Amino acid sequence: MQINDKSGLTPYLPSADRYTNMHFRRCGNSGIQLPALSLGLWHNFGSVDSLLNAKRIVRTAFDAGVTHFDLANNYGPSFGSAEENFGHILKDDLVHYRDELFISTKAGYDMWPGPYGYGGSRKYLVSSLDQSLQRLGLEYVDVFYHHCPDIATPLEETARALDYIVRSGRALYVGLSNYNDEQTKNMAKLLDDLGTPCLIQQSRYSMFDRNVEEKLLDKVQQKGIGFIAFSPLAQGLLTDRYLTNIPEGSRASKGMTYLGKNEVTALQPKIIALNEIAQRRGQSLSQMALSWLLKDQRVSSVLIGASSPEQLEHNLHCLNDLHFDESELNIIKAVLMG
Repeated sequence: MQINDKSGLTPYLPSADRYTNMHFRRCGNSGIQLPALSLGLWHNFGSVDSLLNAKRIVRTAFDAGVTHFDLANNYGPSFGSAEENFGHILKDDLVHYRDELFISTKAGYDMWPGPYGYGGSRKYLVSSLDQSLQRLGLEYVDVFYHHCPDIATPLEETARALDYIVRSGRALYVGLSNYNDEQTKNMAKLLDDLGTPCLIQQSRYSMFDRNVEEKLLDKVQQKGIGFIAFSPLAQGLLTDRYLTNIPEGSRASKGMTYLGKNEVTALQPKIIALNEIAQRRGQSLSQMALSWLLKDQRVSSVLIGASSPEQLEHNLHCLNDLHFDESELNIIKAVLMG
């Protein structure tokens, strides 16, 4: 991939050997295989970000065999802008490779004002997906997720809306995000009865957030549902950014909702200890954190973000070593429980 200083990027030709080094995993009991690492567009793809940089990241991902790109209606900022920018990239670079791509989007959280701009109602979910498809410039997405449970809407209504979305051709599959094990079990039963089974469950999972290990991972395996982890690096905690301090410009330094300075300070001893283990393995901390998730075959794929093509390439190297011996696992467990 060459950069033209005058016009940005030269016309894109994907790497001919793009699938050589990527690992693919079966998604539950379905016929779908997902790349071990998928690209999430939660950050760095919005209207406040560089479209040129976003395009370079997507090109780098596809060249490496990353076929799954994950979005949501409110990714940005501003809301909808990540889908809009990804739509431009699809049109410019990847329109001829649509059948090699697995594209997902979601709805559930706040999207527009008023009572119909959030939740789990048929009105909101269908309207939101129609808007997403328009921004993406697509006739369908491969997976449409209900982004979060809505206790104010009957599960039956949400399930029927998801079933309708597939039957209407707007999505090939449906998934659930941020549902706990009981909610997942109940919704999966409703979807099965309607004839539109849940393909995949997406939840937060990292070394520092292991709640899904209690029940959810076993539940999705029993139901034949795939599982995809998001926030695998715990908002940057599982990287080398916070080994010594809180650097200026980092998420924690900006006082963002999802990562506070106190949380970083409290976890710093564990971050340092885990980094030492990673170095002994010949990996960076972020690479080891991703490998640690992928050691579990119940994990169909791990969603990673990227602020640059170089960062993406670095983390893709985790695929070179997904093995942990028993002593390594015991040492990591001791650190995490300490």
